[in-house]
Amino acid sequence: MTLPSDYQNAAADFDRLLEIARDTAGLSTRNQTYTMVQGVFLVFRQRLELADAIRFAQVLPAVARALFIADWDVEAPVRPFADRETMTREVQALRRHHNFAPDTSIGDVARALRACCDEAALDRVLATLSPQARAFWAG
Repeated sequence: MTLPSDYQNAAADFDRLLEIARDTAGLSTRNQTYTMVQGVFLVFRQRLELADAIRFAQVLPAVARALFIADWDVEAPVRPFADRETMTREVQALRRHHNFAPDTSIGDVARALRACCDEAALDRVLATLSPQARAFWAG
């Protein structure tokens, strides 16, 4: 069997996600963008049941999928969705002294993600989640 393109192009796909997120958010560096994307993923993941999170992760590009599930404490209680401002502050709290995520970070990452994954597959998964989860990714 040949190597699936998801894995063959994993680094390039992740670079594209970071580039689009960086430009959308107006950030300067790849490191700043990585922290923002990771923060958005963590804030979202904390609000999903395990099965929902795994379904969501399946539609992400390979490296983004790895980032989404990395260092996950699956025993941690699921947090309720909050208003956008509260969740944005949570994104900005990741590595606080090295975090440059703007107030638009969740929407910025949502736009980048939609540009880098199968949008129809993403929408199909989001349709199975709560209205709050769908609203989170409404760029």
